[in-house]
Amino acid sequence: MPEPQSTRAVLQVIDSSLVLLTVEEAARRLRIGRTTCFKLVRAGEIESVTVGRLRRVPTDALPAYVSRLRRRPAEAA
Repeated sequence: MPEPQSTRAVLQVIDSSLVLLTVEEAARRLRIGRTTCFKLVRAGEIESVTVGRLRRVPTDALPAYVSRLRRRPAEAA
């Protein structure tokens, strides 16, 4: 008998039909930390919108952010 999925695993599944993501969901999709993602949103690096009192990230903002990262010259170590 297969082992039941943990609640955590189920929560990490993000519906691909969503138009707006929470900052936490955006962080999971980018595989970065929640705090880092909030910093990027505050800095305007990742586009976000306000819906009432909520901060949301449009799904198309993530590929746009990654695309900008890819065009940046490599930073000196």
